[in-house]
Amino acid sequence: MREPWPERGASAAGIVTVCRRLYERGLIAGGEGNVSVRIAEDRILATPAGLSKVDVGEGDLVEVGGDGRHLSGVRRVSTEIAMHLRLYARRPDVRAVVHAHPPTATGFALAGEDFMAGVLPEVIFGLGPVPLVPYGMPGTPELADRLEAFAAGHDVFLLANHGATACGPTLALAHQRMESLEQAARIMLAARLLGRVTPLAPAQVQALLDARARGGGRDDAPAQVEGE
Repeated sequence: MREPWPERGASAAGIVTVCRRLYERGLIAGGEGNVSVRIAEDRILATPAGLSKVDVGEGDLVEVGGDGRHLSGVRRVSTEIAMHLRLYARRPDVRAVVHAHPPTATGFALAGEDFMAGVLPEVIFGLGPVPLVPYGMPGTPELADRLEAFAAGHDVFLLANHGATACGPTLALAHQRMESLEQAARIMLAARLLGRVTPLAPAQVQALLDARARGGGRDDAPAQVEGE
């Protein structure tokens, strides 16, 4: 049976908290990044355009329909909303989307690299394979089109020359995946600087993928982000 839709007030508070955590952990700067939560089948609560996320309050959030139509809020919705809406349309299980510019992970995206190799258990189990989505101009349907080809089989995406996007059945899990992606990128970079990255054996990778398929990698987070 489908879980009930999240309450709007709790979702708004959660979005504000996630925005501040992204800023405090250096995963966004200035007006970068955007966060959304699906609060009903055809209603999305999202961050506004042009406002530094550390300054976003609950009153700044914008509610749009599944087609992007403005429903409520005094501000204009994020220019990246098309990417969020495409994920919601293609993934009924997704109820939250987080887009950020984590510096080290974005460095991999700039270098044209993905996280598809079986190296870190935390990536394989917690994130699943992370593809590199070909470049699409930010804030345009082109980016949503590029992402759509990867939406069905992945929960975290590196965006070529742009940043990263994570989604999940809860805002807590989508946010957690974004933080974990940057942590993994830092570890991978450190290993390369040391001169060697040791891959896991195929059987070890498959065991982690099997465990993830049983649900551990998708629903092991609390239902909502708690305030700090």
